[in-house]
Amino acid sequence: MWTLRAAVRRGAWLSRLVRGRPVPRAAPPPLPPPPWPGRALAAFGTGKAGGLQGRGGGGGGRGPRAHGGTSGAGEAEEEPEDEEEEEEEEELLRREPLLPSGTQRVCLVHPEIKGGPRKPTLTRAEWQVAEAKALVHTLDHWSVVETMVVPTKAPDRKLIFGKGTLEQLTEKIRSLSEVTAVFLNVERMSMPTKKELEAAWRVQVFDRFTVVLHIFRCNARTKEARLQVALAELPLLRSNMKHDLARLDGHGGNSRYIMGSGESFVQVQQRLMKEKEMKIRRALERLRQKRQLLGRQRRRREFPVVSVVGYTNCGKTTLIKALTGDGAMQPRDQLFATLDVTAHAGSLPSRLAVVYMDTIGFLSELPHSLIASFSATLQDVAHSDVILHVRDVSHPEAELQKLSVLAALRGLGLPAPLLDSVLEAHNKVDLVPGYRPSGPRALAVSALRGLGLEELKAALEAAVLSATGRRVLTLRVRLAGPQLSWLHAEAAVQDVQVVPEAGVADVTVIISDAAYGRFRKLFPG
Repeated sequence: MWTLRAAVRRGAWLSRLVRGRPVPRAAPPPLPPPPWPGRALAAFGTGKAGGLQGRGGGGGGRGPRAHGGTSGAGEAEEEPEDEEEEEEEEELLRREPLLPSGTQRVCLVHPEIKGGPRKPTLTRAEWQVAEAKALVHTLDHWSVVETMVVPTKAPDRKLIFGKGTLEQLTEKIRSLSEVTAVFLNVERMSMPTKKELEAAWRVQVFDRFTVVLHIFRCNARTKEARLQVALAELPLLRSNMKHDLARLDGHGGNSRYIMGSGESFVQVQQRLMKEKEMKIRRALERLRQKRQLLGRQRRRREFPVVSVVGYTNCGKTTLIKALTGDGAMQPRDQLFATLDVTAHAGSLPSRLAVVYMDTIGFLSELPHSLIASFSATLQDVAHSDVILHVRDVSHPEAELQKLSVLAALRGLGLPAPLLDSVLEAHNKVDLVPGYRPSGPRALAVSALRGLGLEELKAALEAAVLSATGRRVLTLRVRLAGPQLSWLHAEAAVQDVQVVPEAGVADVTVIISDAAYGRFRKLFPG
């Protein structure tokens, strides 16, 4: 099922639990600028998952592609208060590579289900193959040199294909001397299936989960994301452990040998695995509590939050860059380029400060353990005021991608009003001449070309005002007093009409009920 080179060596999985190796790792007075940069950054912290990366920050910067590289600037993390905790977290992150490094020439084998309840109804094999190719090409120095779509009626059988089909497939793969690996486009393989296919095809065989998990690991920049990936890897380690113990028994290794602790060898390894999981969960809980504290600080400062979600590689980061003008962001044309939830400060047409949250991209048939591991991070979406669903309408399977994203959002247990008010940004319309979106909450945009951005900002502003209970008021203030400065700091000032003979000004603002209450308390009358 899994593809760790060390897994075929007796006892290698034990070294991963105990030692491991680090993974390598982008007229009226003029209105002053909106107050968001300093205050918003203070509300979130800087340069980490859950932290705010505004103009000049490192959010969305070019990070390492799979197989190496280092995190870019602006990704510093808050150090744990306890040095022992820090050392424990670093030890948990020392792991061997999931996939071999260097140049790999891949034969992509896609099992096409010909009938029955498992047959996909909303997609075609050619698009499933295209997505699988994109996953492979995300890996540095990996390329697909041969593609095979192979029919099967019973994908649940041990070797996926029928006997005759498997023999033909084996003969074909063995004849491809340039192929160094096979990517079998199934969600997961059992370890016996993997080993039998590797023995038959004489090359390493990887499944979808192994490839996706490796990409996740290489793209995870913050400690929280890396720990979440480590948590998702535990089924892999358990599967390898079970298989290796069975091999030891079969070769006289006697995995039931009683050790000095009174435990059998099997019991020791199971205990070590359970302890590893508990340590990862504790470390994630510490980071989750820090993120909740930052969220409370943000809510006290009343910054509206727009969570930007979408299928992987739909253009979320590019759109956020276009909406905020954050030149430091460097979007990448790559699946799962964003794993860490990052925040970016911007302002709406009314000068209302807003925070855009860039989230992990979704994928069809994303393995459950990955979704579960990242659910804590994605819970940030539940605390947003508006969800912006970015869709790549140039993709042939845009509707299926939409269903995948909505299913994932429903799985997070988000509040019904938040789900019911989702805005859709139909991105990449420059690639679809004459495109017109359908639905009252959908807008056509091109983040790359800057098309439709003003209309989108206006729609976001209306949604934010409705969701946050803000209102537009015109307040008369004295020019000699501090009221005007206070309103500039605590509300979104729209217009100032000075009445010089009275020494006052009529100020039109967008203000929350809480801020308006404070204004009346500070400046009665």
